[in-house]
Amino acid sequence: MPESKARKSAADKKKAQRHEDEVETRAKKAKVAAPGTRRWVAPAFIAVGLIGVIWLVLYYIAGRDLPFMNKLGDWNILIGMGLMAVSLGISMLWK
Repeated sequence: MPESKARKSAADKKKAQRHEDEVETRAKKAKVAAPGTRRWVAPAFIAVGLIGVIWLVLYYIAGRDLPFMNKLGDWNILIGMGLMAVSLGISMLWK
């Protein structure tokens, strides 16, 4: 039995409406909350980087005179460079 054009167009409209509703529902579900502000990143990476540089400068200038640095020995270089590496990692979070 042949279908009338009116019935076919009504079925197409209904199908399109269902598709739009599906897309809208998916969009609502897929929406992710925006991340918080990252205003803390710049001060944090500058502070950690400066602490690393100051640590190395202190070690080279007065490493033998400071008891805690004298005990650490060459680990001071790793600590200073590590702090600067952490600073670089923190700077990657900046948007």
